[in-house]
Formats: sequence, structure tokens, C-alpha cells
Amino acid sequence: MSDSDSASDSMLKKSIIKYSDIRPISELYTSSVLKPGKTQRFKGDSTLLERVSLFQGDITKLQVDSIVNAANKSLLGGGGVDGAIHAAAGRKLLAECRTLNGCDTGFSKITGAYNLPSKRIIHTVGPVYSSPSVDIKVQQLTSCYQSSLDLAVKNELRHIAFPSISTGIYGYPIEDATHIALNVVRKHFEAESGTEGSGAFKLDRVIFVVWSDKDKSVYESLIPEYFPPVEDSLSSAEREDDGEPVPESQPVDDGEEEWEEVENVASSIAENGNKEQEPATKTIEPKAE
Repeated sequence: MSDSDSASDSMLKKSIIKYSDIRPISELYTSSVLKPGKTQRFKGDSTLLERVSLFQGDITKLQVDSIVNAANKSLLGGGGVDGAIHAAAGRKLLAECRTLNGCDTGFSKITGAYNLPSKRIIHTVGPVYSSPSVDIKVQQLTSCYQSSLDLAVKNELRHIAFPSISTGIYGYPIEDATHIALNVVRKHFEAESGTEGSGAFKLDRVIFVVWSDKDKSVYESLIPEYFPPVEDSLSSAEREDDGEPVPESQPVDDGEEEWEEVENVASSIAENGNKEQEPATKTIEPKAE
């Protein structure tokens, strides 16, 4: 190995973000980075606060079991995070992707990670956003997150890091996309545990990875709706704020009616194929409160 190769390898190792250095959102509440919101769609659950993270930075640097690539249908690389992942992983990733025969919108496929510090890459194809067919786009984006989670569990991967799928050149509004991402992950954890707050989880951590301050701000504002704090997770200042009750004592809107149809139709994508047509059952677009 040449001196330049050794120097490059040393720099790569220094830039790696270890799993142990990625803080769960419980710590973001105690440090007041996250604050209780006015709207709660689910009950507070201290266990889940340890299983979700928000990370701002380069997804290719994460030393976790799996990262998700927001890919195009060819799976052969593109712009944005897709291009960054292919560039960092090296040519062997492209060679493996060529054997996969592409991927349809809303579906996911898994490969090795090659030169990346993660173990595996889950490639998912998000929808190109368009207002006239928003119902279908909701279904497809929901399926992207759910199929990626399912692949992680199937392959016994304990961590999965998501970029904000379809919100770049594909044009999906960041707030709507974030509602979908958070809802799918919350419902996935509840399905794993059997009932809220109990049971054995197959995923130790789901990490939402953002690059821009704008996207980070959106996640910080919406996470409390889906993963609200419990009293012990709040900073002392938040607990003493004007004597108001903490969020777990507020009325809970778990979003069940709003999301049930979306999830049912998204599940049918995997069974019946992902066709660009009007759904048999009308779905409901997530609402930004």
C-alpha cells in the first residue's frame, strides 16, 4: 500500500461516525433540542425514545448495520444521496446492482456496502411527486419506508439509517414526506412489540439522517407528534414550564383513522405490483397540523 493510500484510509477511519456516538431522541429531549409539541398522534413511550435518532450529516459515514439509498429505478447510481453512496461504496456496488434488474417505485432491494462503514445498503425507489396523483405518491412513499424496514428485519440488521426519501430532485414536500416517514416507523415498532410499550424489538435503532438545517428543523418540529416525550425525558426547564401538564397527560390523537387506509393500500403494493393507476380505495394525505 502506498503512502497516499495509507493516508486516505486513515482519513476515512477518522471520519467514520460510530453507532455509539449517535444520540437517541431521548437525549435530544433532555437537552431541549426537541421540545414537546402541541399535537400528539401517539402516546409517549420511553422505550421508543431510545430506538429513534435524528442525525445531521453524511449518511455514507455511519458505522451502522444498514443505510438506505434513495435510488432511481435503474439502481445504477444518480444524483444526490444516490450518487454519494455509489461514489463512496466503489465500483463493486455498481457491479452488484447491475445483477438486480432494477427496482420498481415503492420497492426495496439489498446489497453489500463494500467500501462503506455500514454492513449493508438497502436501495429503495421513491416516487416523483406530482399533485394530481398525490394519493398514489403517499402509498408509494409509505411502501418505501415499510419495505426497507422489512428488509432490515429479514436480514437480521439491528440498525437502519434513512435519508429523506424523494424530497430532493423528486420534489416531495419535506413536511408531508416527514409525516409519512415518522408514522411508518412508529407503527412498525408497535407492530414489532405486539402492544405499545412491550415486547421484543428486532430493530435497535432507526436513524433519520438529514443534510440541511431546513430538513433538520422539520424533523425536530414533527418528531414530538409521533414520538412524544415522557416526563422523565424532559429537561428540568420543560417540566417546570408554567406548571402545564406534560404531553403524556394531553388528549392523544394517534392518527389511526387518518393512516389506516394508507397502510392497507401500501401493503397491497407488494402483493399486487406497483402500478401507476388510481387506487381502489382512496387514501388520505398526511396533514401538517
